[in-house]
This record gives sequence, structure tokens and C-alpha cells, in this order.
Amino acid sequence: MEQHEIEQLVAAQPKMRSMDQRFYTDEEIYRVEMEKIFMRSWLYAGHISEIPRVGDWFLYELDGESVIIIRAAEDKVNALVNVCRHRGSRLCLEHKGRSKRLTCLYHGWTYDMEGQLRAAAHMGDDFDKSNIRLRRVQCEVLAGMIYINFAEDAASLQPTIDDLGACLEPYDLRNAKVAHRQSYPMAANWKLAVENYCECYHCAPAHPEYSRGHALADPDQKHAEAYERVHQQAITCGLSQRQADKNYADAPGFGTCYTYERYPLVRGHLTGSKDGQPVAPLLGTIKDYFGGCTDFQVGPVTFALAYCDYVVIYAFKPLSHGRSDCDITWLVRGDAEAGKDYDHDRLVWLWDVTTEADKRIIERNAEGVNSRFYEPGPLSFMEAFTWEFLSWYQDALRA
Repeated sequence: MEQHEIEQLVAAQPKMRSMDQRFYTDEEIYRVEMEKIFMRSWLYAGHISEIPRVGDWFLYELDGESVIIIRAAEDKVNALVNVCRHRGSRLCLEHKGRSKRLTCLYHGWTYDMEGQLRAAAHMGDDFDKSNIRLRRVQCEVLAGMIYINFAEDAASLQPTIDDLGACLEPYDLRNAKVAHRQSYPMAANWKLAVENYCECYHCAPAHPEYSRGHALADPDQKHAEAYERVHQQAITCGLSQRQADKNYADAPGFGTCYTYERYPLVRGHLTGSKDGQPVAPLLGTIKDYFGGCTDFQVGPVTFALAYCDYVVIYAFKPLSHGRSDCDITWLVRGDAEAGKDYDHDRLVWLWDVTTEADKRIIERNAEGVNSRFYEPGPLSFMEAFTWEFLSWYQDALRA
């Protein structure tokens, strides 16, 4: 499909309706998405606690690209393209490791943690290694969360870091740690996974475990007083008074959207757990449970839900035009010990059971969208945020 055909398809899209089948099934549209969206947006790669020592690294992989996320100094993280500058071999072959030198196993070229070539045998006296270095990918750390951007002219993430970072300060996520991280691959186009996350229209029928404790699943109840109450209680418990909302349309730069907003927990729930009771120590400087939780977003495909005792980070990415991955990170207080301060299974339970259910319904959605009889249908008012995402997505394809 040519660019002008994609633009015509976008122009024909009615407001507040699901999208044409070709947006999910056309391989050329998928290639355009990779270049215009994923190669230009800020993407969650991992948490700083996953590389605690200088020389620790892990790989971030997307659409055939591989990036080495390495702690180069106590307060510095680099993102280096995992491609040797000699003949292009991969340098790091395992998913994670530790080394202050990155050596290509093909011909032995060796680089330091800044990506500078340090050794290359048998290259002759006129060989100058000083101007050879691994390609860099832009990298920023926001409250301990590592974000990368493949674009050389990427929009600055600093406004997001400044604004959202101040909101998140009481959680002290920079000093949190990963208690669990798990991928949920899905036989569905990545947009179907993101669309599903962006709405709670499906929550009541699909997620009874989530719905019994979270106000978003029950729009017919009047929660106005509860919203005001949890906002005031949150401040009393030491959380920020700030709110942040620079969503898709009004982000400070392409792929830099961010939000931060609270909503109530209901039926006596204090956190996201099987019984609504705490599962881990309070995070950061938070003094107590305030009867609510906080949604936040960074970039177009990374979302998080912060409770007072733990945080879950959802990062979506495509694996192909018909397959996607949902990568979830569970963060707890940095000094919390598994088996002593928190029980791993209780901590993980809610969002594991919820995501397994999401995987099933998203894959069923994909099967229907792939049908020759599929037709786009009208969206509910509960899918307004999904429409915001779809509107931004369509604009991005035309950019």
C-alpha cells in the first residue's frame, strides 16, 4: 500500500468508530508504523534496578533491532546498538550480562561502555580506531524507568521528566526494584492490545477480579465524592498535589505524551490484590494507604498503575503485523525482601490473571478483525481514550 493510499484510508475513517481492517492486517502499513511511530517514540526498555552495577547490561529488542542498555557509571545509562562496526555481527548474544568491555566474538573488536572502539587486532598501522564507535540510541531515565528513542532528532523527553517526575517523587521509583517481569505474547496486532488497555468498557464482563476493587470498572455509580476524597487523602498520605496531562494530542513533542491521574478503589480495597489488602511495604515516602490508585503514561505505548505498595508497568510492542507483546514489570520498595516483606505470588496475582484474560479477549478480537465479514463498529463513551489513541495513530501515519 502506497503512502497516498494510507492517507486516503485515514481520511475515510469516521470519528468514534473502530478502524478499517487493513490497519491491522496490511504488512505495508505495519512497516510504515515501525518507521513513523516506533522509530520516533520514547519506549520503555526496563528499570534501573535491572542493571545495579557498573557494567551490567540487558538487551532491548524490537523489529530486528537490538540495543544494549548498559550502566556506564553510577548515574549514567547508555543505549548502544548491538551491531559491531566491523562487519555488523551482534556483540551481546545473551539477554543480560555484565562486562566493562563489549567484545565481538566474530573478530574480537572490543568496545568500552561508551561504545568507543578500544581494540581491533591486525588492522594495520594506518588504522585509526579513535573515530569508530557503536551507534548510540537516545536514552533517558525517568524516576528509575529507562526510556529509549531510535530517532536522531527525537523530541526531548525532559519536559516529561520534569513534570511527571515531580508527580512520582513520593513513590521513589528510582530506588525501587523489579520484583517480577513477564512477557505475554499475543496473536494479535499491537494496536488491538493498546486499544484494549485504553478502555475499561470491557472490565466488568472480562475482569471480575479487577472490577470488584477499581472504580473505573463501574461508570454507572456516582464516584464524584470518592474522587475528591481520595485526592485529599492522597495528599495527607504524602503524595503529590500535582496532576499531569499532556496526552497524545498536546504532548510537548512526538512520542512524549504523558498523564498522571488518580481514581478511587472501592469496596474497602487498599491496593490491587486478591482481597484488596496490602501485599508489600509502602513505597518511598508514602505514609499510608489513601483508598485509591494512580494511572500514569509515558510515551504512546507504555502505561502504569501505581498503588501505595507496588507499581505495574505495561509496555506494548509489535512482534509482527499479526503478533504483539505485552511486557509487564512489577516494582516494589528497593529494600523489600521476597518471602519476608512481600509474597511474590500475592503481589503478582491480580495483574497476571487480568493480563491472561486480556490475552484471550485480544486474540479473539484479532480473529474477528481478520474475518472477511468484519466491519468497523461504533465506540462507547467508555472508549473515549481509545479514540484519542486511534486519532493520534492516524495523524502519525500522515506525518
